[in-house]
Amino acid sequence: MKRICIDIGGTFTDCLVLDESGTLSLFKAPTTPDNPTDGLLNALQKAAQVYEQPMNAFLGDVNLLMQGTTLATNTLLTRRGAKTGLITTKNFRDVIDLRRGIRPVGVSMYNVFIPPYEPLVPRWLRLGVDERVLYDGSVLTPLNEQETRKAALKLKAEGCQTVAVGFLYSYLHPEHEKRAVEIIKEVFPEAHAIASHEILPVWREFERFTTTVVSAYVEPVIARHLTNMESRLRNAGFKGSVLMILANGMVQTVNQCLGRAVTLLNSGPAAAPSGAVHLGRGIGLGNVVSVDMGGTSFDVVLVKDGVIPTTSENWVGDDRVAIKMVDVHTIGAGGGSIAWIDSLGLLRVGPGSAGADPGPACYGKGVEPTTTDADLVLGYLPHDYFLGGDIPLDVDAARRAIKKVADPLGMSVEEAAQSMFTTINHVMADQITAVLTKRGFDVRDFSMVAGGGAGPVHAAAMAQALGIPTVVVPSVAALYSAYGMFAMDIGRDYARSYISRADSLDLDKVNALYAEMEAEAYAAFADMGVAKDSVSITRSADMRYVGQFHEVEVEISAGAVSADGVKDILQAFHRQHERLFEFSMPFLKVEFSTFRLKASSPKAPFALKKIATGGKDPAAALKRRRKCIFSGTSVDTPIYDGERLLAGNVIEGPAIIEERTTTVLVPAGFRCTVDELKNYVLQQ
Repeated sequence: MKRICIDIGGTFTDCLVLDESGTLSLFKAPTTPDNPTDGLLNALQKAAQVYEQPMNAFLGDVNLLMQGTTLATNTLLTRRGAKTGLITTKNFRDVIDLRRGIRPVGVSMYNVFIPPYEPLVPRWLRLGVDERVLYDGSVLTPLNEQETRKAALKLKAEGCQTVAVGFLYSYLHPEHEKRAVEIIKEVFPEAHAIASHEILPVWREFERFTTTVVSAYVEPVIARHLTNMESRLRNAGFKGSVLMILANGMVQTVNQCLGRAVTLLNSGPAAAPSGAVHLGRGIGLGNVVSVDMGGTSFDVVLVKDGVIPTTSENWVGDDRVAIKMVDVHTIGAGGGSIAWIDSLGLLRVGPGSAGADPGPACYGKGVEPTTTDADLVLGYLPHDYFLGGDIPLDVDAARRAIKKVADPLGMSVEEAAQSMFTTINHVMADQITAVLTKRGFDVRDFSMVAGGGAGPVHAAAMAQALGIPTVVVPSVAALYSAYGMFAMDIGRDYARSYISRADSLDLDKVNALYAEMEAEAYAAFADMGVAKDSVSITRSADMRYVGQFHEVEVEISAGAVSADGVKDILQAFHRQHERLFEFSMPFLKVEFSTFRLKASSPKAPFALKKIATGGKDPAAALKRRRKCIFSGTSVDTPIYDGERLLAGNVIEGPAIIEERTTTVLVPAGFRCTVDELKNYVLQQ
């Protein structure tokens, strides 16, 4: 049976179909923001037509559909979520507003002209009630149920759709939050009630409260989409399983996402690194930099030894989200990035973008010079085969737009286009360097896997600037995130906070916490029909030297934690601290703060169909020749048809490979080899 992966982006809905023969088929349809399921079904309808089947027969032959979406992220960033209220411990309603004094992300602490952060829940919808739990989980003041009931009724009268509940130390004593949720459901049954101990049962009330508020804010939008999508798929003939892509790089069922909408933030970008890992393993690359260059943004993920990094120190826009998420670093650099001249007369590209509407000037609607316009003027993009010919590109419009920055700089249009190309490449290369050096790694020890519609045009130039020896471009690069979904595991992260110095650690309590998390994980997998022996458990703990503010996550081996085991954990902590920060202090006391558990189970493996093998000479795939500009020089450049290339073909740069959904640029000094799975491996 078939498997389908769908990535609902802000502009396009990408659909990848893997059939029984291992053949991948690509489909795109415009995203429908008002009802994303419409765009999803339109993409599936295109696939059904290509497979020459009616929709119900096509979907009836699909056993698994995986979906990633930017819906939660876009809802949060555009502030189009539900009207949300917050019930919290009396006198602590301003925790999400004070934010530990943190300024908006990326803003200097000395900039007094930046307006203050606007919380998702305004102050008059943040209501305090009498209750108090102490640091050790003991109850100082029982929950005042009458006040809680009055607060819920007030939020109902104010027209709230969701209510977040966050009490101090609820991760140690959740009973007050549980009872508050019960009261809300009694007097305000139509509201979504979200409790902080269910979203993030860990210490630090700011992180717990704000993450819970974010989840409550996007919950109605996500719940409406998920229920509508699943219902319409079933009505259209789909009988298989639907899995959603999570922020942590794993997948789970629709039902398990309901009530935990925050886990779907960055759902699309979280899938791409899994594709990079899968490709890397196939060709023997353990250390890869996954880059995804789309129309607006450039995403970088560093994969060391095949392990996708995650972090709980996340900001989505100006909102703190402390759940585990794939550590994606994003900047405003893409095919739609606009070129402009700053106050010093210097050329800049990005972070502003022309987006999908009006888009680059060459699309026919925009007027600002963009990266895509520069690529077209330089000859790198085909004017008649962009997206397989679906979108004809206007070279004259691109030249007129670029002339707006060329004239003030005293350059020709071609020179300005070359400068734009070089500038955006260095902006992206600097981002890669920042990610690698922050971790203390040498960029030359990594290979690059490039995805996104614009990524394969710029990947080799970035690699050349950085000294990265190998670039891998999958033939499905334009649907990079959707491709990564095939390689993702089913799973979920769990966490429990217990703050204690290592020398006074209550081992019985630690083992009880792990037992509790394991039981919860096995129950969740049982609901999905996954046997216990198919579930892999990985344990870790957040640790720090006493007096530090930030923790280091250290893996803990399986089995009961013993006194000798604690000694081994401490040694592992010192080594990890040394690796991350170039020093350790074994003479200092160490404390634990949060114990974590990751449960995962691999889906059925997938195998792609191998393409036919040929010799080194790619002449049979030569499509045409075109004048392209490299380093200011016009070069008669061979253009190859990606559909006709064979495994083993070797292409010497400069050359261009045209796929239906992307273009691969092979500069001079690079050699491109086509492998048996239709990956393009570029080496300097």
